[in-house]
Amino acid sequence: MNRKIVITILVLVALVAVWYFFFRKKENPVVISTQKPDYGHISTSVTATGTVQPVDTVAVGTQVSGILKYIYADFNSKVKKGELLAELDKVLLQAEVDRNKGLLANAQSQQIYQEAQFKRQDQLYKVGAISRADYDNTNYLYKAAVASVESAQASLKTAQRNLFFADIYSPIDGVVLNRNVSVGQTVAASFNTPTFFVLAKDITKMQVQANVDEADIGNVRDSQRVSFTVDAYLDQEFAGKVQEIRLKPSVSANVVTYTTMISASNEDMKLKPGMTATVTIYTAEKNHAMLIPAKALMFRPDSALSKKFTLIAIAPPESERHKRSMPVTGGSRDTTRRVNSEKGKMAEALNYVWLKRGDTLLQKKVEIGLNDNTRAEVLSGLSPDDDVITGMQQVSDKKAAGSGGQASPFMPQRRRR
Repeated sequence: MNRKIVITILVLVALVAVWYFFFRKKENPVVISTQKPDYGHISTSVTATGTVQPVDTVAVGTQVSGILKYIYADFNSKVKKGELLAELDKVLLQAEVDRNKGLLANAQSQQIYQEAQFKRQDQLYKVGAISRADYDNTNYLYKAAVASVESAQASLKTAQRNLFFADIYSPIDGVVLNRNVSVGQTVAASFNTPTFFVLAKDITKMQVQANVDEADIGNVRDSQRVSFTVDAYLDQEFAGKVQEIRLKPSVSANVVTYTTMISASNEDMKLKPGMTATVTIYTAEKNHAMLIPAKALMFRPDSALSKKFTLIAIAPPESERHKRSMPVTGGSRDTTRRVNSEKGKMAEALNYVWLKRGDTLLQKKVEIGLNDNTRAEVLSGLSPDDDVITGMQQVSDKKAAGSGGQASPFMPQRRRR
């Protein structure tokens, strides 16, 4: 009898041992990640792409037609205001000046003759020797001679001015960015002004013309700090400042952007016109702000933590908060607007984090300022000694043993037979 009892006990113990070691589902330990608030710099920004260009450019051309005879400036030439850049052939223009000088001399001699005639006729008319008709005719011829002199003088001034335009001078101090003509080329200024050179006024001061998306332009303001990089110097960051936001929109493929001008210094002459810039506009910045990881705001404990820790929650459940924020259907437009406004205020106010204090997890309400999706600024509700929970994970035996036996899901699997 005692033997049967012993055998039965041994069998039961063996069954319990088999269940314990082979069939019992093992609970994986839960590891909580915590981090204390720290102080540092935080900012929110807007990114865009743009093009580097000079602050002021001037297109230099000509108002007269002709053949280009001399060129005294080339690409990248530094020029001064009033410096001669090019010359047109002046033969025809000089001939036009000479012709108008001859016409003016002829008109002046004709004026002298008609003036003498008018004086004689005026004396004869006063004594009654000639009729009124002869007097008026002489007066008309004299006035016509005076008008001819004035017309010839104007024509001469025009010809002289055209001759002056044959010399192309620099209107500013700057650098030649582009030269569009060559010696011997014929230029025609009948319908539009041909462009000979493009001058940049001062390339030590550049500007970036950035295209900011309509979704981000509302946060951009004048004088905001800007940093940008160019492909030529990826390891260097250039500084700038928002100078102007142009109101005219640009639409491309149903995407609306606004041109934003950014001023930048170019003392080291590394920035060149036409470079593509990747722009970051800092819309808000704070130094020495209390910061926590942004993922701490998204942390919610699950049932696995309730077995190990004591949970103390102060916020209503997610379902209850969702009911509070839902608008009332069937109401008036004012009621819906008021409910939506209250919903926005509630969303701003409901910011909670979880703190770890020994074996207790405590939910605490915090006021959040700037949030760059990586870190968030805490305005109130926390102290530097709080352990803020940023996440949790269950550590399995396979993870504890190492990741050497894990196969990449992108590697081809070996077919089993």
